Amino acid sequence: MTTGFPPTTPSPSAPALITADLVDLDLTGADRHEATGSLLARLVKQGRVTDAEGFLADVRAREEQMPTGIEGGIGIPHARSEHVTEPTLAFGRCTAGVDFGAADGPADLIFLIAAPAGGGQEHMKVLSSLARRLVHQSFRDALRAASSPDAVVELVQKEVLGR
Repeated sequence: MTTGFPPTTPSPSAPALITADLVDLDLTGADRHEATGSLLARLVKQGRVTDAEGFLADVRAREEQMPTGIEGGIGIPHARSEHVTEPTLAFGRCTAGVDFGAADGPADLIFLIAAPAGGGQEHMKVLSSLARRLVHQSFRDALRAASSPDAVVELVQKEVLGR
């Protein structure tokens, strides 16, 4: 199945969309900005974002258009940005929950999608594929039960990227 996503195994020209280093199973944050900032620190450390403040400004501008929380305890902050080097998906699980503006309350599953400004439609493809999977309770339950970052990566690669 061809999805149009970057390969799930790193190669010199295209790193994996999500790796264990981009997963935080104990994410904390008093609000969506802190939680997003914590995931963003992982993107910066991995060289996926060159300017944290610039990218955060792009994410906040996107959230001003419409909240990025969806039903089922999910937050999906996302943006295209000139500060992103590679299409990237980071994941955090926050037991305390963070308000991303969903009608049903705080999010405990948070995905940060970062796409290069000129990167075409990867960002929208990832977002739509992820949203289609997140409507399934079994996928959300599996994310909540994942025992390691590698388990999350494997789950996302299988369920979202079709690998």
